[in-house]
Amino acid sequence: MSRPLKVAVQMDPLGGIDINGDSTFALMLEAQARGYELFVYQVQGLSLREGQTRVDGARAERLTARARPARVQRVAGDHAILGAEQILDLSGMDVILMRQDPPFDMAYITATHMLEHVHGVGPGRALVVNDPESVRNAPEKLLVTHYPELMPPTLVTWDVQAIRDFRAEWRDIIVKPLFGNGGAGVFRLREDDENLNSLLEMHFARSREPLMIQRYEPAVRRGDKRIILADGEPIGAINRVPAEGESRSNMHVGGRAAKVELTPRDREICAAIGPMLRERGLIFVGIDVIGDWLTEINVTSPTGLQEIDRFDGISSAGLIWDCILRRLAGQA
Repeated sequence: MSRPLKVAVQMDPLGGIDINGDSTFALMLEAQARGYELFVYQVQGLSLREGQTRVDGARAERLTARARPARVQRVAGDHAILGAEQILDLSGMDVILMRQDPPFDMAYITATHMLEHVHGVGPGRALVVNDPESVRNAPEKLLVTHYPELMPPTLVTWDVQAIRDFRAEWRDIIVKPLFGNGGAGVFRLREDDENLNSLLEMHFARSREPLMIQRYEPAVRRGDKRIILADGEPIGAINRVPAEGESRSNMHVGGRAAKVELTPRDREICAAIGPMLRERGLIFVGIDVIGDWLTEINVTSPTGLQEIDRFDGISSAGLIWDCILRRLAGQA
């Protein structure tokens, strides 16, 4: 492609990000260094127009966003330079990065349906990363259940007695909301913990969603490994070590990032799921591995690029953009 790419980034407010940790910021910096034209918008600015043409007979643009041109710089407190707001025809973009944070709720799902109207490669289409249909059909904690040989003992259910029986079998369990993120609502319950019934009552009084229950893996004390895959191939990993007295390793609840190498088991896991990720257009994916077990496949808004770059001296955002370019060129 002779002209610079036009890239729209669907994200949470750009002004509030952590420029030293945010993966979307890293992708934008790399895109800008390559000369790409950047626009940002929030999902609430999407509009889909269908049916009759406008009253004057002209064809209405189908999917638009209330967007702003953007430049970014690694300057604390002054990292975003935004142009005037405009109505952006998303079919005129080359790439759309779907990078708003979960929760994976009906608003998130609706956005994937809207983006399907422009997703694709070619005139009047924009390559959405990740593929919106595949994101919608790959809830992160459920997608992993298609690989039972790779995951620890797991139960997904509304059935309170089934949860009690699972704890009686494994004695030490992790309870987490099926569509949660960032470690919110995750509990470790040992066999003598008297809070299980209260926790289940509280959850099901507030939610119609099932819970995911997994055997507690003591290996988490050594860290929860986040491995980044670009178009199905591993490009790097970080180890997220939980704080003292904490069973969750997420960085925003006190987890510490540490350098780590991929083990043969890690590569086995990546090789098993890589073809599926490529086939589904899931270009930027982060998986979570505790010990020898795959626990999640994150496809909505994975993180970890900047931490990997600092430990390994690579440009992970550059590797992801290289995969995007191959997709645009029809080489993948």
